Amino acid sequence: MKLHFVTVDVFTGTQFAGNPLGVVLNAEGLTGGQMQAIAAEFNLAETTFVLPPKDPANTAEVRIFTPRYEMPFAGHPNVGTAFALARAGRSYGRAVEGASVTFEEKAGLVPIAIHREGPTVTGARLASPQRLSVGAEISPELIASACSLSVNDIETRNHRPCIASCGAPFILAEVKGREKLAEATARSDVFTREVTKHPVTSIFIYTQVAEDGLDIRARMFAPHHGIPEDPATGSANVALIGLLAHLRAERDLRLSKTIAQGVEMGRPSLLKAEAEKNDGVVTATYIGGACVPVMSGTIDLA
Repeated sequence: MKLHFVTVDVFTGTQFAGNPLGVVLNAEGLTGGQMQAIAAEFNLAETTFVLPPKDPANTAEVRIFTPRYEMPFAGHPNVGTAFALARAGRSYGRAVEGASVTFEEKAGLVPIAIHREGPTVTGARLASPQRLSVGAEISPELIASACSLSVNDIETRNHRPCIASCGAPFILAEVKGREKLAEATARSDVFTREVTKHPVTSIFIYTQVAEDGLDIRARMFAPHHGIPEDPATGSANVALIGLLAHLRAERDLRLSKTIAQGVEMGRPSLLKAEAEKNDGVVTATYIGGACVPVMSGTIDLA
């Protein structure tokens, strides 16, 4: 069986920056176990597998795997896969053209707008498949221990660390400034022993900044899932923008933030996050950015 793949750097306009993604374009017939093995072989934060849609009204079914497990939804895999299919122009014999695509995923339907400059596909922007849900608070002591920080480095004036999700759950925690963000180091033992007790994907820490063209700097750690650090985490950032809108006093609001991630690990990423709040409820969240193609090839599956 011959599989065709491409790799894409997501949330960047520069090759070898942003978050790399593997996209297997013709995954029909693969088992979940085979997909997991291929994702482990790529050893990227995520690899996606494109299947024919169950409903022909949609563009494709997409399954998302880290090196160790399957995700119900994730940000950079959706943005990068939409970019790859729009550049290819076809999927399973059907044209992929126009301004948008819709993917079927375990978390639900994911509508994605395609960004173009003239005839050139430059990136994409997704709407999260689920509304914001805010779950349990998490102790600042756990965040500090897991991220090699002092408990006094955790900012709790705006919100205590908590679980939030727009399709994939994360622990979101604010830290006191860019310096503390840069100092953080994930402790695999704490993640394995303590973070795994919570129904979350990882810990996502951030700090609000007043820099030209930038509102937030962030980092994400999931060493227990084979991701020591992630260069760009769309699903966490979309939960963050939803949480920030949720915390605002306005009952009606459109909130937009530009977020940098991956700087500390040498793969800078830039994400544009937006949230809509109506009558006191966060009704929609979005994440988008640029992409660049990197590699293409085949896998000869025995």
